[in-house]
Amino acid sequence: MTGKVTRLWATKTKDDEWWSSFVTAPLGIVANYWAVDIQAITPNRITAASFVIAVVATLCILVGGSGWFIAAAILIHLSHILDCMDGQMARYRKVSSPVGSYFDRLTDQVQVTLWFGAVGYAAYAQSLSVVPVFLALIGIAFYGLRGYVKYIALEIETARDPEYPAKMAHLKRREPVAGPGFGVSANVKWFIKEQPKVLAFDEGVFIFMLSGALIFDQLIPMLWIFAVSQVFWGTFKAWQRGMNIDAHHKHSIQK
Repeated sequence: MTGKVTRLWATKTKDDEWWSSFVTAPLGIVANYWAVDIQAITPNRITAASFVIAVVATLCILVGGSGWFIAAAILIHLSHILDCMDGQMARYRKVSSPVGSYFDRLTDQVQVTLWFGAVGYAAYAQSLSVVPVFLALIGIAFYGLRGYVKYIALEIETARDPEYPAKMAHLKRREPVAGPGFGVSANVKWFIKEQPKVLAFDEGVFIFMLSGALIFDQLIPMLWIFAVSQVFWGTFKAWQRGMNIDAHHKHSIQK
């Protein structure tokens, strides 16, 4: 049992997002303990199931009402656990593929748009103000900008240096520092070091923030946090990647 758990833990993304890191990804590992040996369950089918559940959660938000909001919060968490499971299973079985990774990331982007679009509508229905809709649109746009500038920068750098993606992949490799066999002290230190990631306001934070807002019916405050955080991070990432490209360009000329 311990050997299988250790191998499964090794499939966990080393630089996972905040809530994913110590909640949904470990829950995905627990579920995968039973699922990885069932051949009928595949990573791509898990990705599809995750997206279908995300769509059902969106419909629950659109219907509205405290009961439907709580159901949506539960489904959003279930969708995210499955979203963690598919990559873990692919790495465990050594069947990872570019196509699977593509659709996994594509559905992640779409479901964030669906969730916050639905919340914007639900908050409008409650308040009869267009402000929540505007906040949702701004947040979605700048969240998308974060990913967009990343891939623009990658395309530009790869055109300059075809080996750039491989170099970046090598730099991102990290050895595990916690999990089975590392002891209580190492795991506590890892848990504490994970907490500052909450300030990144990435998808893992959205899962926690969105589900909490639905359970306590605090949609508009959550939308303000979403919009402001994404405007900041979208603008900062765009500026940062532009400066990195400029620095690399000057460095290549000097050489």
